Amino acid sequence: MRFGVLGPLVATDVRGEVGLKGPRHRAVLARLLIARGRVVPVERLVDDLWERPPEGAVGAVQTFVGALRRALEPERAPREPARLLVTVARGYALRAEAVDAWEFEAAVTAARELIDTHRPDAALSQVDSALALWRGPAYAEFAEEGWARGEISRLTELRLRARELRAEALLALGRAAAAIPDLEAQVREHPLRENGSWLLALALYRSGRQGDALAVLRTARGVLADELGIDPGTALRDLEADILAQASRLEPSVPKPVERPLVGRHAELARLAEAAARSRLVLISGDAGVGKTALTEAFATRLAARGWTTAWGGNPDDEGLPPAWAWTRILATLADAGYGAAPTADQGAVDPVSARWRWHRAVASYLAGAAPLLLVFDDLHWAGEETLALLTSVLAEPGGGPSLIVATYRGTDLPAPLANFLGRAARAEPTRIYLGGLPETEIAALVRATTGEDVDRETARVIHRRTGGNAFFVRELARLLAAEGPAALDAVPPGVRDVVRHRVQALPEAVRDVVRRAAVIGTDVDLDVLEALTGETALDAVESAAQHGFLTETAPHRFRFAHALVRDTLYHDLSRSRRAREHGEIGGALESLRPEDVDALAHHFVLSGKHTDRAAHYARAAAERAERRFASTEAAKLWDAALTAYDRYLRPGDAAGADHGQGPRVGRVRRARPGPAASGRSAGTGGKAGRSAADRPGDRRLRRPRDLDRKRRPGAGLPDRGRRRTDTRRVTRRPGGRTLPSAGDARRRAAERGRATGS
Repeated sequence: MRFGVLGPLVATDVRGEVGLKGPRHRAVLARLLIARGRVVPVERLVDDLWERPPEGAVGAVQTFVGALRRALEPERAPREPARLLVTVARGYALRAEAVDAWEFEAAVTAARELIDTHRPDAALSQVDSALALWRGPAYAEFAEEGWARGEISRLTELRLRARELRAEALLALGRAAAAIPDLEAQVREHPLRENGSWLLALALYRSGRQGDALAVLRTARGVLADELGIDPGTALRDLEADILAQASRLEPSVPKPVERPLVGRHAELARLAEAAARSRLVLISGDAGVGKTALTEAFATRLAARGWTTAWGGNPDDEGLPPAWAWTRILATLADAGYGAAPTADQGAVDPVSARWRWHRAVASYLAGAAPLLLVFDDLHWAGEETLALLTSVLAEPGGGPSLIVATYRGTDLPAPLANFLGRAARAEPTRIYLGGLPETEIAALVRATTGEDVDRETARVIHRRTGGNAFFVRELARLLAAEGPAALDAVPPGVRDVVRHRVQALPEAVRDVVRRAAVIGTDVDLDVLEALTGETALDAVESAAQHGFLTETAPHRFRFAHALVRDTLYHDLSRSRRAREHGEIGGALESLRPEDVDALAHHFVLSGKHTDRAAHYARAAAERAERRFASTEAAKLWDAALTAYDRYLRPGDAAGADHGQGPRVGRVRRARPGPAASGRSAGTGGKAGRSAADRPGDRRLRRPRDLDRKRRPGAGLPDRGRRRTDTRRVTRRPGGRTLPSAGDARRRAAERGRATGS
């Protein structure tokens, strides 16, 4: 669900715009969006909605909330808890993740950082995408509401700042003339903003209009004196003095791009260098965050140093941009670089088909005179049909067009327009480069380039396993490691979490549900288990997830998450209650499909928080199996899990121990056979008689122990772990008269053997 507030309030999902009913419903939603996930008490909502609240206002708010829930979560079952618009104490909160105002704010912050790090080209692309999110005044229909005025004022100020950042980026790129029109309009609308006047005067001066620049500064001085009775600030006074003196520091300096460290891509750079000599088109594909843009930037920097003209056309993920947006950016860059006015389409032509053809031919001819030229089309998977159509026409021109075109795109889940383009582009015999994850040997170098810190081989191995070598994931995890220490290696960095959530939101709802359930199964996903839980449609869902880059198919009926961080994000975004329920259902499916996989069964039933009978049974079975493999430390952990589940089962009135009808399984935890003797006996006997009872999950022939029959008596069951050791020396007899230690002794002996063997 995505919400738009930079204009009239809208909510959209995969089916399109959501109907939000009347003005009161919309006001409740807007008020909750302004709260940014915080709880808004129902009394506050009442006060905000009515100047004089009527009788029954609280009930009316509840009605509005109910209607909104039905609109925002139409597939939610009648008594299923809401996930988006939730009730918290005596109030409501909106757990929204995609809001255009929040995206705009993040983009403006990123643009500021890019300018500060001398990357004005990327900053311009970022701020243009941010400004394109606006569809009108923020919270347009609530402009007169007191509760909305503060947020409206804040967003309006942020928009003005974004327009100024755009001017700064254009000035840094040497495109002063392009910045003037927007700055003139802004100064007219907001004459008291000194920064706007400063930018306009500088842009005019760099465009050869010194007199106009001084006139802007004089006007600003007069407005400040008349309106506020003050003189201009230091920045305006210094700029006026510099213009009068024609100071050399006012001249634009050629931006010195800061080259991002490129690690582990020397072979790909060499292939790009070869392509510059013999190809017209290079196609770079790979997963999101793998480093396609960084590779292209490094290559473009090398060509620029050799005298090439480079023009960059990004394709932002925004459907509100004009057609052929990437071409608009490229042609404007070339015009500002001195190649003359770029051809424009004839918007009023009687025959639009012919006009479009003539424009495509004109663009190809215009580019042919700009060699040596590199055109970059970044994120081509988001390109519109007109961008791809013009690109196809340019490539089809024999001997014409630019010297080299480099296009980057995600190789998973290709949209139809891009697939059609790639089919046609095959005639140009492009150089194709697929970027996979970085090898483990390059991880330490990338961590050092990101944080300046060295990591040992084992840490690099863990980072590689967690990230799959994805460069973005590695950098984010490296920053978290530098900030929080080794414990961060088990966490998911916020930047990665945000990217994963954004990508998951783009999946069809049915696929999202299956992928989230797969995350509970684990990093490795068994299709048979998924089908047992969701039906035969699971295969379609996991294939779709694989096409989107979330899963990879390792074998028939076997899938694996492409990155452990992706799986961890999906898993931890589920509530604890939902995770526990999923673990229980997965355990039930595994019990039918893989009854011998006691390790997985113990894992899922223990984490379910219920099914304590089966949790104790399978944890004991897994502990015995661990002992036979001489993994004593792991065995001790499993014995502890078995005893904890056993204690919960024996606890009267505990809802988690609801499986009382399965008592014999729990009783077998008390009759566990620890120690090397048990391990040797099991390992040395080949028939069924040699297997422990726990290795036969369906065996119910053992009698119910007296401990469970007396479980409701005081002190029944396992003794409290805080009692003296003499109280815990319970014994159990097995058929044949052999006296065995208790399960508590088994755990202690396993730990002792672990210390003795060093396992």
